[in-house]
Amino acid sequence: MSRNVNAPALALAAVFALSAGAAMARDDMKPAKAETEKCYGVAKAGQNDCKAGAGTSCAGTSKVDYQGDAWKKVAKGTCVTLKTPNGTGSLTPKA
Repeated sequence: MSRNVNAPALALAAVFALSAGAAMARDDMKPAKAETEKCYGVAKAGQNDCKAGAGTSCAGTSKVDYQGDAWKKVAKGTCVTLKTPNGTGSLTPKA
C-alpha cells in the first residue's frame, strides 16, 4: 500500500479554505450601524460625548446635568423627544 504524502497538505488547505469562508460569512452578517445624532441638553454632568461649551475640551467635561451646550449621541430621530427636567433635547446648543 502506498501512502499519500500530500494528505496533510490537502487537509491543511481545506482548513484554511473553510476558515476563510467562515470569516467572509461573519462580515456579511454584521448588523448595520445605527445612525446617531448629537443631542444637546440631555447629558448628565460628566457624561457628555464631546465639547461642552467654553472652558471644556471633550468627553466627560460637562459641569452640570443637562448642560445646554453639552451633547450626547442618541439614536437618530429621538433627540427632540427626550425629556429632562429642563425640557426636551435639542439638535442645536441651548443657551
